[in-house]
Amino acid sequence: MPLAVVLILLVVGSLLFHLLSPWTFTELASNWGMVDFTVDVTLYVTGFVFVVVNLFMAYCVIKFRYRKGARATYEPENKKLETWLTGLTAVGVAAMLTPGLFVWAKFVDVPEEAHVVEAIGQQWHWTFRMPGADGKLGEVDAERISNDNPFGMDPDDPNGQDDILVYNPEVHVPIDKPVKFLLRSKDVLHDFAVAQFRVKMDLVPGMNTFLWLTPTQEGRFEILCEELCGIGHHTMRGAVVVDSAGDYDTWLANQPTYSALNAKPAGNAGIGAAQYAICASCHGQQGEGNVAMNAPKIAGQSSWYLKRQIMNYKKGLRGTNPADTFGQQMTGMVAMLADEQAVDNVVAHIRTFPDNPVEQTSQGGNPMAGAKQYSVCAYCHGKDGMGVQALNAPRVAGMSDWYLERQLRYFRDEVRGSHLQDYYGFQMGLMGQSLYDEQAMKDLIAYINTL
Repeated sequence: MPLAVVLILLVVGSLLFHLLSPWTFTELASNWGMVDFTVDVTLYVTGFVFVVVNLFMAYCVIKFRYRKGARATYEPENKKLETWLTGLTAVGVAAMLTPGLFVWAKFVDVPEEAHVVEAIGQQWHWTFRMPGADGKLGEVDAERISNDNPFGMDPDDPNGQDDILVYNPEVHVPIDKPVKFLLRSKDVLHDFAVAQFRVKMDLVPGMNTFLWLTPTQEGRFEILCEELCGIGHHTMRGAVVVDSAGDYDTWLANQPTYSALNAKPAGNAGIGAAQYAICASCHGQQGEGNVAMNAPKIAGQSSWYLKRQIMNYKKGLRGTNPADTFGQQMTGMVAMLADEQAVDNVVAHIRTFPDNPVEQTSQGGNPMAGAKQYSVCAYCHGKDGMGVQALNAPRVAGMSDWYLERQLRYFRDEVRGSHLQDYYGFQMGLMGQSLYDEQAMKDLIAYINTL
């Protein structure tokens, strides 16, 4: 009898949880209402079976419970019952499968006028590519992928010269127009999923997969990787921004083409020397840093990272949080660099500085304990702490330890990485949650100081 009561309570509790729970689907923002219908049918069929089977079990436990003097009856088969069970099972399975077949038939039938976007996944970020005026994507090859050619573009393919390259986890698409996402992976299995669009598909190394949809609502919709792709899987975020036609055209016009990126002049260290003068007042003449001025060492840091952070300050991705007082100071300073070329010039000059050792100030940490903490960091920043550009992880070894410690606190406390478009800062904030207390942070810094 207690088992029967438990089964009945399980059914009642499950039904109440479903009816009263605040958790439900996100609002639909695409043409794939058929997916919702398919899921609803599956839920109703399986829910009906769940209720009937459990209540039948409770009924059997009660009806056929032990009674003194009662004898069991042997009934080897019941054709009527078997016929009903077979028929109902067939109807239930057909009800679940049939809508999915209709959805899949539509899913693989991409409209000819669909706007094409290639989404490239890698550990642990997204980038995007779109055809230019010729409407054709250029050839790509995994063997050509490098720090200078992250998309693996073929420089001799004329179709690729006007390809629009978005080396950023955020892409824009126009509203009410079908969009076909071509999916490509650089390394391992990933999965492109946007909950509001109700479509998802795996990215398989060596294959090109796809999905399509028609966005029906303007807004920003988060991209998740729903395939376990490594230790940073949960931090692999991006966004699809659905724009009006005018806003989309404006955004598209500001994106660089492959040929434009190749034609862009490199930074001029000589010109950058004059522009660096304002930076030297805090960071030092040789980029050695100055703890009294809250300016970290920048000599020896990767040029791509220096440029990204300066541009983040210029765009408001850093230095806008009220708690980031030193970041606010930097925002005013980088405003003196008129454009991206000026930033390139300054970075080129910084790269001429000697990479001299910096005095480490952090105390109270246990390097041996910190080594365990750093085993997670090493997946991106490298075992030697010299950084990995492909993983968007800067150098940490030999840099100002007091600054690293402050930034870890900022990431952990959401002072840094809280801007919607600071995807890599947000990523670090999620990883920083593994540093559960101040001692863990000091241990980590102590170990980094040994690298």
